Amino acid sequence: MASTTLNDLPDVILSNIIAAVSDVRSRNSSALVCRKWYLLERATRSALTLRGNLRDLFMVPTCFTSISHLDLSLLSPWGHPLTSASDPALIGHVLRHAFPSVTSLTLYARNPSTIQLIAPQWPFLEHVKLVRWHQRPQIAAAGDELNILISECGKLNSLDLSAFYCWTDDVPPALESYPSIASNLTCLNLLNPSFSEGFKSDEIKVITKACSNLREFRAACMFDPRYIGYVGDEALVSVSVNCPKLAILHLADTSALSNARGDPEDEGFTQEDAKINVATLIEVFSGLPLLEELALDVCNNVRMSGPALEVLNSKCPKLRSLKLGQFHGISLPVESKLDGVALCQRLESLSIRNVADLTDMGLIAIARGCCRLAKFEVQGCKMITVKGVRTMASLLRRTLVDVKISCCKNLGAVQSLKALEPIQDRIESLHIDCIWDCTTEDLEDLDGFDLNSFDQGEISNRLVERTAKHFTGSDYDYDGMGSASKKCRYSYDLNSSYTGVDVNSNGYENGNGYGERTWEKLRYLSLWVAVGQLLTPLASSGLENCPNLEEIRIKIEGDCRELPKPAVREFGLSTLVNYPKLSKMHLDCGDTIGYAHTAPSGQMDLSLWERFYLIGVGHLSLTELDYWPPQDRDVNQRSLSLPAAGLLQECFSLRKLFIHGTAHEHFMMFLLRIHDLRDVQLREDYYPAPENDMSTEMRADSCSRFEAALNRRQISD
Repeated sequence: MASTTLNDLPDVILSNIIAAVSDVRSRNSSALVCRKWYLLERATRSALTLRGNLRDLFMVPTCFTSISHLDLSLLSPWGHPLTSASDPALIGHVLRHAFPSVTSLTLYARNPSTIQLIAPQWPFLEHVKLVRWHQRPQIAAAGDELNILISECGKLNSLDLSAFYCWTDDVPPALESYPSIASNLTCLNLLNPSFSEGFKSDEIKVITKACSNLREFRAACMFDPRYIGYVGDEALVSVSVNCPKLAILHLADTSALSNARGDPEDEGFTQEDAKINVATLIEVFSGLPLLEELALDVCNNVRMSGPALEVLNSKCPKLRSLKLGQFHGISLPVESKLDGVALCQRLESLSIRNVADLTDMGLIAIARGCCRLAKFEVQGCKMITVKGVRTMASLLRRTLVDVKISCCKNLGAVQSLKALEPIQDRIESLHIDCIWDCTTEDLEDLDGFDLNSFDQGEISNRLVERTAKHFTGSDYDYDGMGSASKKCRYSYDLNSSYTGVDVNSNGYENGNGYGERTWEKLRYLSLWVAVGQLLTPLASSGLENCPNLEEIRIKIEGDCRELPKPAVREFGLSTLVNYPKLSKMHLDCGDTIGYAHTAPSGQMDLSLWERFYLIGVGHLSLTELDYWPPQDRDVNQRSLSLPAAGLLQECFSLRKLFIHGTAHEHFMMFLLRIHDLRDVQLREDYYPAPENDMSTEMRADSCSRFEAALNRRQISD
């Protein structure tokens, strides 16, 4: 009997199978099987990112005629305008011929001429994302660049300017100049951190009036009432009146987009209150019945917001994601009565930042009411503790898989991991702050906390019973003999492991105890580390066993100039060898500030700090690495140093390396010693990117020489 292979399937089924493959290397591999698979793979590929050099037009692929989304923002040399080539018109002609079906385009638009060159090539573009990290050209009048784009793209329905360095004055005039196209827009993203002040009230009104059919609107705003034209009640109401079809609304103050870490000791209240009252919020929510995702990150106090948030549950029945910043009074339960955001029972994602009056009881009430939460982020909430987070994790054990805990005074690394033990076998994505100041005495203070008790205002038996019944949909025999296994779910003892049950073959207890510290499903880990602190205690703090961890992001922040030379030789990257599947790393030292050149006596310059942080990176089996060098703000320099280049060349398993800064050409040549390295690029993707490279750093010719040397090598696979 002849065996049946995958190739024997009908073309329609095989085509659907190949179309479902998202990994680029897997798709490339499938195209090498036979000509039939090659044709099916090319016919079903819908997105492509070009990474080649502008000088090598003959290498533009012509077999991807079905591509609908084309990304031209990462062409090499990075950040150089397309019009800098010897024959710009030829570039446009070649791209249009190679990709005739493009309807979605991402473009690095260094100057207006780039938009003028590319936009006419695809007149039926529906989605456009413009990218620019360099400063806006001073020669362009307000709105000129967007006028060029909109005039050439009559079918445009989605415009993304979230990474496009421009002025807020550029947007309203362009939209008003083409009212018919503006009214066709369904998606507008203006959530740009480069704006110095954000959009003001009058500008928000103009934009929403011109784009009345928006279903997705994101914008950076000025909520601070100390500034003229601040966004307040009137502007928020205009959004709901002008754009009643909104499904996604994200309004954030520009200071919230900087990702600057706050002070954990801060009380959470700002000096000024936002000019937004509860009645306005209720009116806005009532006018947006189709809302599915809402983010209001105001950065000024919005007090007693609970009643407005209660309206969300009834007025916005489709709401699944909610993000709030500087909203106070979001959950103030009295006894066991739920209020505020806890009544939004359909939420699947909740992010809260700088909620000054959020306590453990409020957090537990949120867990009781929002029983479908799969993602939870909390930042800058000083009053919550391990007890509240652990109780919340217990109540949401069936759904919660993505957690971020940041800048909370009582939740360092050890405390956060202790609090999340109830879901350690389920969580898939995690962010914590690497603060190692938790002592044994701190944990002993929490010993014996029992969620089944009703002492000094703790959770009552009735609350636990009601929660369990609401969560499981069944009666909860709390007082009977059959309740022993359920009761242990809520027992809390940080210094002992529940041993009244057996341990199964996977290392987990066959019950509700949490004795084994294996994070079985954790795939992504994000860490914040203060400059000068070590990564070494990470494993011993509770993350010693993460068998499926694939990706890690480490952000190091602080001022090196205020610190003495570290007492130890290395930061601790070598400790990550304990994670066998770790293959991707983002090492972000971009907010680490120091001396790029000669440091004062007794201090280290940035090259020595880079060596401190990168020692041990060669021990890891990484295939992809994104690295942000530290910076010297006085000279606006983020450059790869000699020690850093020497340590990076030891990463022999790397296939992709992206350095978010500059580097000398001869330092880059060190990287050619990595045998399987396939993709390398320097990206100055930070505001503002330097206009002109230093004479000793990478220029267009230097990039071309390095890439030519890289492409000449034979890759083993």
